[in-house]
Amino acid sequence: MSVSTELAELEQRYLMRTYRRVPVEFVRGEGALLWDAEGREYLDFLAGISVCSVGHCHPQVVTAVREQAERLMHVSNLYYTQPMVRLAERLSRSSLGGRVFFANSGTEANECAIKVARKHAHARGVERPEIVSFERDFHGRTYGALAATPKLAENEALGPMLPGFRSVPLNDAAALRDAVGEDTAAVMIEPIQGESGIYPVSDEALLAAREACDEAGALLVFDEIQAGMGRTGSLWAYEQTGVRPDVLTSAKALGGGMPIGACVTSPEAGEVLEPGDHGSTFAGGPVAAAAALAVLDLVDDAELLRRVRELGAALREGLLALDAVVEVRGRGLMIGAGLAAGIDAAAVGADLLERGLIVNVPEPGTLRLLPPLTVDSAQIVRAVSLIADSLLKYSAK
Repeated sequence: MSVSTELAELEQRYLMRTYRRVPVEFVRGEGALLWDAEGREYLDFLAGISVCSVGHCHPQVVTAVREQAERLMHVSNLYYTQPMVRLAERLSRSSLGGRVFFANSGTEANECAIKVARKHAHARGVERPEIVSFERDFHGRTYGALAATPKLAENEALGPMLPGFRSVPLNDAAALRDAVGEDTAAVMIEPIQGESGIYPVSDEALLAAREACDEAGALLVFDEIQAGMGRTGSLWAYEQTGVRPDVLTSAKALGGGMPIGACVTSPEAGEVLEPGDHGSTFAGGPVAAAAALAVLDLVDDAELLRRVRELGAALREGLLALDAVVEVRGRGLMIGAGLAAGIDAAAVGADLLERGLIVNVPEPGTLRLLPPLTVDSAQIVRAVSLIADSLLKYSAK
């Protein structure tokens, strides 16, 4: 496992130093497998951070992209294209029934949700609208989404932050109710926190958020950028909570590897933005929209979603059987494995990469597992076995 000297030098010279890249160059992918430049095979249980949820280079997605790219790649949002409009219909009908704004990423989808929430609040007479989120939430890195991401918003070197955001402790229903008032534009939360280490929001806290928003006239926004698109075993994560949001945002898995995001609303919230309020040159382009339609054809399937729940249960059971795993969090194939005290999760993650398994370490003591939804049971068993071997090595230290 290595990167050529030339490639490493070019990266060091020309790319901004915003990532600490692992020294491996991937050149090919198929299903749940990746191969590096040296021809070594890896089992991918990160899926491009939940992007390649139908597997790498799924034939139906590749075909959709190729055929659309051969016909038409871009004309802008000033004109109609079939893939964009059909995708909006598909997303609306499968979720909240309102309107859709397309973006190029998750953070952009959240920026749209923030605009919808603020304008909605102004329409009911709120002069200085506030948005409430949970501590440890991650909503993105552009300034609105960044301000709604409490930990990242603490970086004073990037300040001043956009005003009008406040946070409360995760799952503290009472604190959430206290934070929501007449100036609240929205409560914006991840139903399952992804980047922080896979922490589901409790049913009590979700219900408190819904009730508090209803009382204040505010909107409830669910960031389903990581948890949506079948990841939890239902097409949308909110479907398993009993709480329906007014706005949800999607990205990552939506495009199967192509960059696309979407802000989907209820019928009422869909009427808030008017011409000129928001826009995007590339968003909803024919190629990305065609890819997303192909992904939805694959994911919006009862049999696949049932298997996601079954395989997720098998993965959780396998992990919990390991002595060094003290907790498993999440739903479906969105898993956080909490390790015993004293085990260096970063070292385990690096060791697993050497063994040919790709996982992520979002925080000390946690392994994050986001395999493709098309993973098979043999690959689940293989991953658990590799994790067991690695944990045995580091538990002995």
